[in-house]
Amino acid sequence: MPDKKSILSDRSLKAQLSFLGKAVAGRRLALDWTQAELAEQSGVSPATLRRLEAGESTQLGNFLRVLRALGLVDELAALAAGPDPFEDVRAERGQATRQRASGGRRRAAAPFTWGDGGEPLEADE
Repeated sequence: MPDKKSILSDRSLKAQLSFLGKAVAGRRLALDWTQAELAEQSGVSPATLRRLEAGESTQLGNFLRVLRALGLVDELAALAAGPDPFEDVRAERGQATRQRASGGRRRAAAPFTWGDGGEPLEADE
């Protein structure tokens, strides 16, 4: 049976936050901006930006403000619209991909009754 350990363990989450922080810092430096300039452009505090670049947790809204100031929002939107990133993990674990009803084969709904064995309500009444 597959291990029930979370896909995003604390260690991998820290590594991902660190990766994102380094990417933000790299983009900032490519634009030749100081941390103070990016903080001002994005509307976050310099301390928040330092935490983000250091790979520490920050509020999602602050992260999005920084991405917008760096011109990276479109890349984030493309990532969000892409294929399911957990599909491979579910396949490894033997979990089926979630299926949704097609709606093509609908059963006729039973007429509504009050549950007292009474007659079904008609739409005309």
